[in-house]
Amino acid sequence: MARAFASAGPPREVPLPGVAVHRVGGPGTGLDLIAAGVGPALAAASTATALTAAALDGTPYGLVVSAGIAGGFASAATDLPGPPGLPRLPGAPVGSLVLADEITAADLGAETADGFLPVTDLGFGTVTHRPPESLVRAAASATGAATGTVLTVSTVTGTAARAAALRARHPRALAEAMEGFGVAEAAAAHSVPVLELRAVSNPVGPRDRAAWRIGDALAALTEGFGKLAPVLESWNAHEPAEPAAS
Repeated sequence: MARAFASAGPPREVPLPGVAVHRVGGPGTGLDLIAAGVGPALAAASTATALTAAALDGTPYGLVVSAGIAGGFASAATDLPGPPGLPRLPGAPVGSLVLADEITAADLGAETADGFLPVTDLGFGTVTHRPPESLVRAAASATGAATGTVLTVSTVTGTAARAAALRARHPRALAEAMEGFGVAEAAAAHSVPVLELRAVSNPVGPRDRAAWRIGDALAALTEGFGKLAPVLESWNAHEPAEPAAS
């Protein structure tokens, strides 16, 4: 991601406990980049460390962006109202960009005889964070990304049955990844808005590493982040973060 801000000069490393911050630009105008790690727990811990350090230093962040690669759901027909046979659920093909208008934990809950129950149905926590609508619109316009739900999972989907089950529970889902919800939880704890940008490297479904295009996805992500950079630099947090869904 640092390549998207090459004009600001090389990043400077700021070590923190458990994570290294790579700082691009100067005080008040720069961006801090971290490799948050794989999975929601490590991503939440890394993000929380950076957020807490900045707050204690008197320079709190105004925005957190989770960026990376993801699996993309295929478009599918549904029984929603409309002409029969038309694809009603959009898809996210390999190489495309997706911006989350909802960041949802897809497997945080309990299995029951009647199916999966999200943790909110058990009376605990939250399962969805919503980025600011105005920021999502501006970012989508700048990058050409599709907007929809990005799911966070602790286990990458590897079967058609699980892909279908996730899409049935989350019909607006365009992609699945492993970190967004953890990042969003940490940001919410600091009342900082969050954005999630993903480049699709593989289809969601039967695991086929030969079909993955990680290099192409990373190239698309770098290009997309370059287009997003002016939006991030000009955006002011005038719009409060959307409340988490219960």
